[in-house]
Amino acid sequence: MNYVIVLLFLVCITVNFSNCNGKRKVQYESSEPGDFKVDEDGVVYAARNFPLATEHAKFLIYAQDKETQEKWQMAVKLSLNPTIMDNPVKEPQEIEEIVFPRQLSNHNGYLQRQKRDWVIPPINLPENSRGPFPQELVRIRSDRDKNLSLRYSVTGPGADQPPTGIFIINPISGQLSVTKPLDREQIARFHLRAHAVDINGNQVENPIDIVINVIDMNDNRPEFLHQVWNGTVPEGSKPGTYVMTVTAIDADDPNTLNGMLRYRILSQAPSSSSPNMFTINNETGDIITVAAGLDREKVQQYTLIIQATDMEGNPTYGLSNTATAVITITDVNDNPPEFTAMTFYGEVPENRVDIIVANLTVTDKDQPHTPAWNAVYRITGGDPTGRFIIQTDPNSNDGLVTVAKPIDFETNRMFVLTVAAENQVPLAKGIQHPPQSTATVSVTVIDVNENPYFTPNPKLVRHEEGLRAGTMLTTFTAQDPDRYMQQNIRYTKLYDPANWLKIDPVNGQITTIAVLDRESPNVKNNMYNATFLASDNGIPPMSGTGTLQIYLLDINDNAPQVLPQEAETCETPDPNSINITALDYDIDPNAGPFAFDLPLSPPSIKRNWTITRLNGDFAQLNLKIKFLEAGIYEVPIIITDSGNPPKSNTSVLRVKVCQCDSNGDCTDVDRIVGAGLGTGAIIAILLCIIILLILVLMFVVWMKRRDKERQAKQLLIDPEDDVRDNILKYDEEGGGEEDQDYDLSQLQQPDTVEPDAIKPVGIRRLDERPIHAEPQYPVRSAAPHPGDIGDFINEGLKAADNDPTAPPYDSLLVFDYEGSGSTAGSLSSLNSSSSGGEQDYDYLNDWGPRFKKLADMYGGGDD
Repeated sequence: MNYVIVLLFLVCITVNFSNCNGKRKVQYESSEPGDFKVDEDGVVYAARNFPLATEHAKFLIYAQDKETQEKWQMAVKLSLNPTIMDNPVKEPQEIEEIVFPRQLSNHNGYLQRQKRDWVIPPINLPENSRGPFPQELVRIRSDRDKNLSLRYSVTGPGADQPPTGIFIINPISGQLSVTKPLDREQIARFHLRAHAVDINGNQVENPIDIVINVIDMNDNRPEFLHQVWNGTVPEGSKPGTYVMTVTAIDADDPNTLNGMLRYRILSQAPSSSSPNMFTINNETGDIITVAAGLDREKVQQYTLIIQATDMEGNPTYGLSNTATAVITITDVNDNPPEFTAMTFYGEVPENRVDIIVANLTVTDKDQPHTPAWNAVYRITGGDPTGRFIIQTDPNSNDGLVTVAKPIDFETNRMFVLTVAAENQVPLAKGIQHPPQSTATVSVTVIDVNENPYFTPNPKLVRHEEGLRAGTMLTTFTAQDPDRYMQQNIRYTKLYDPANWLKIDPVNGQITTIAVLDRESPNVKNNMYNATFLASDNGIPPMSGTGTLQIYLLDINDNAPQVLPQEAETCETPDPNSINITALDYDIDPNAGPFAFDLPLSPPSIKRNWTITRLNGDFAQLNLKIKFLEAGIYEVPIIITDSGNPPKSNTSVLRVKVCQCDSNGDCTDVDRIVGAGLGTGAIIAILLCIIILLILVLMFVVWMKRRDKERQAKQLLIDPEDDVRDNILKYDEEGGGEEDQDYDLSQLQQPDTVEPDAIKPVGIRRLDERPIHAEPQYPVRSAAPHPGDIGDFINEGLKAADNDPTAPPYDSLLVFDYEGSGSTAGSLSSLNSSSSGGEQDYDYLNDWGPRFKKLADMYGGGDD
């Protein structure tokens, strides 16, 4: 193995070491590791500074192949060249020659290696060289130049690539030169490739790599990352407390002394309370406290001048730079708030809230508007009911004593409060001051004129209705809370909707000026409300209101009236009857149940009509005779309530008798109107009929719309709560008044009529059309039914009770089955002796020409 050794001795000794086989991985060691070390690339350098003596002139370098473990060694002898010390950038007298390694040759058909490839050692070139330029570095040569005319060239960054032109080569001699000074901070290493070609441009040698290392020089000063550094440290910090870190950088090689920085503090301002309050770690730049006594209230900020020097801080050879470190002393709570006075005074009018009574002022040496300065106030005594609160003014830090609950002068005329003030955060540890300050607040209450008030309010009294005018009901007076003011109270009426009452302005006695009527529209749920005003003569005058509630007990002072007042029926008893009820403004027990009766006079009333009581509230009016000529009849009805004593009244029911069709509807309205009314009345009735038809049309449209709504929403009314008055309608010819075996009150007239076509044969339901499938009602047999009609009705009622489509109220079931017989007997028995031959039938002459034949047969005497 062949070796090439280049020796340059500048400040330290640098030896380039390389072996012949660049493909091998070689590990290097020095026989004097304490003095000399070898890098992985074979560069030998001094590990420390020492004078070159005889014992340091020689040492060994060991090389070992990492794969094959093959070992080599060589001796290195050092000598001092004075010319290098005088001019370190001047090149040696002899230029190193780099020879291309021989290529593989073909000998007898086999590849034969004649010489191992070389590994070219790096070329070390100091930066900032003064020249002269171009400066020769090395010579590139091929051993084939003896037989061929060769041309040499170099490629790579610095040669033919940017930055171009730094390195040039003589194409004939192969001399490699640098054309200008180098800057390690821009490019620290150049990697070039050398080429050898013949005159035809054919490559004759494999390219070889040339590495040029730029040796660092101390040509850059340290630079701080910031010119001004800001840091904080709490006051009272102990020595050794970390404050901040300043950092500087040096563009020189950090692995050499040129880039090794050291820090120090040049000055501190101000110098109190110690000239050396801080110190700095010379390697890391960490600033820490070194003395005690940091007090924000004395010194709020320190300014330090920091210096960074390279060459490990050597003041002779190192380069330096400075920066400013501003250290702010942050506040801690080392001063409690202190009241400026021992006692504070204030006053407040009674019954006033949310007003400021007194301002409590404190002083605090800590930094304003921080938790260590903000004061918190508490009331520690003198206010057991919590009538005062203290809020802190965020700007002035004052305590604002505020009234939170009304104060009554008649109860408390003065308050003496004990208050305490402390900071939002507790005092720092080690502070000897008490954590809070205390003071007293004297609050005087000012008496003001207050509103009179009624008691109780509202006041309830119970009386029977019907009290006469001038009756004294009660005394409704107000009280004046101002016990220490001599004032008079006067009363006036403020609200009396029915004008039933008056009040004495002096003593507050309330007297009636009209009869109290429970049935008045101003009475709601038996209660009548009146409002009165009480005013004093204070300055300024004050007033208060009170409500008197009169609960009126019902008496039987209203007679019942017939309802409805108008009805219509057919000339014959069938198929219609008239359902009536009573209207009584009284309440239970002075209302129903009612008794219904017909008067004895005139006699024609009882001859023509009969009334049947259905239950306590309803009765039924029917024709007693078989035929009554169409017209308008006034039927007086006597109705008696259940009061104690009962009250009776005779009401007139206007009944329109008309000819009816099979459905029970009048068909001879024009004849009835023409017989008893004038032209103007006829026109008015016709207009009313037209209006009624329009209303019916609107009602039908509304019913259709409501049907659609009911399909989406079920009815909410309970069938038992339906209180509508209905007319019962029967389509059966029973036994007359004696045929009352059925509960006819369950068959009430509905509001609307449904066509017969939707019901099975035998039963028609006269109500709204159901929205579900209808139940199966019993159907009358085509043959005469041998049984009683009652069975048929009972079956129909059972089917109706189980009908899920029935509306939420009682509706009419129409039975068109006439039964198999009648308990009334046959009309053919009128000639028989059992018909009561001694009865007087002369009244038939009063019934008109239609009854003339009967009058001749029965009212004419013995014939």
